[in-house]
Order: sequence, then structure tokens, then C-alpha cells
Amino acid sequence: MNEKTISIDVQKDLFGANEEAASKNAEIFQKHGIVSIDIMGSVGTGKTQLIESLCERLSDKYPILMIAGDLATRIDADRVGAHDVDTVQINTGTACHLDARMIHVALKDTDLSKYKVVFIENVGNLICPAGYSLGVNKKVVVVSVTEGPYMVRKHPLTIKRSDMVVINKIDLAEVLEFDVDALVDDVREVDAKLPVFRVSSKTGQGLDALIAHLGL
Repeated sequence: MNEKTISIDVQKDLFGANEEAASKNAEIFQKHGIVSIDIMGSVGTGKTQLIESLCERLSDKYPILMIAGDLATRIDADRVGAHDVDTVQINTGTACHLDARMIHVALKDTDLSKYKVVFIENVGNLICPAGYSLGVNKKVVVVSVTEGPYMVRKHPLTIKRSDMVVINKIDLAEVLEFDVDALVDDVREVDAKLPVFRVSSKTGQGLDALIAHLGL
């Protein structure tokens, strides 16, 4: 298992050429036949556990790389790395998101011929990451029943810029008296055709449907 940590100086000009870098990233992923997935969501939505659960199901089928974005630690990367998945940690310092330039730095020093799937766990934030294309195949937004009923209504732009929505921790819906159907309706108000998956990354419920939609 390989582990690497990259520190990014966000005071430098990392943003002006984002779209150009995203295009380069997309070309790199395509060249190596990699399925690349950007997973966005607030702190506590269960993004890391979702990636862990996906890796448990997919690592026997595909060689996987996980790129983790965090302000200062590599806690999430270490959690996923415990599943014999290679990881790259990007520490952003003060930036509340990953951008394409950061991903390009990570890819530049990584032997991508070894991988077929790349999961990117964005910095825990439901606002900033939506504005930055990374050059991936799919952008996934994760919300959870523990965040309350208004997350979709409060963040419609993030929903619009995603390719699918995962409603996580549905195993807790009954005890929290959470109306999952109402949250799905909120997504439909933003985009009637956006795929929505009801998932418990803890129990595995709904993961097979999500994996199938990701083409994995």
C-alpha cells in the first residue's frame, strides 16, 4: 500500500487556470482508462465511510486510488488506506475545497497506469467545492439524514452542478423520524431528472444500485 501527502500553498495563484487544469486532468484520466469520481458533502455526511464501503466492494475488481482533501490532517486517507487502497493526501491549509490545479499536482507524481478507479474526497463543505471542476467523470453530492431536512433547499447550486445525489445514513431515518421522501422531493424541485440514491454506507443498503450507476 502506497501513501503520500502533498501540502498545497493556497496563497499562490491556483485558481485562475482551473478550467485549463480540469481539461488536462480529464485527458489524463481518459488516457489511462480511469473512472474518476469527485465526492462532495459537508463534514459528517459519511463521505469517508461511503468511500470505504465502495472500496470494500470494488477493490477485488479494480485497482483503486483515493485522493483525499483536508485542511491539515490525513485522517480520512488513513481510514481508506486501511482497506489496502493507495492514497494521496492533499492538505489545503485554509482552502475550503479542492480545485483542478491541486488535483493536477497530485496526478503529476502518481503512476496512474496502476489504477482503474480514482475516488476524490473533497474538503468537507457543501458550498465551495461545487464551483470548481476537477476534470472527473462524475460529481457526487452526499447529504445525510443527520444534517436535518433543509440541506438540499439551502444548497440548490451544489445540487444543480452534481451528477447524482446520495442520501446517506438512511438506517437512522426511522429513529430520527426523518422524511427521506421529502428530501428526494427537494432534489426533484432542483432537477427532476437527477439520480438520487438512498444509501447506508454502514449497512450497505443501496450501494449496489449506486455502483451500477457509476458504471462499476
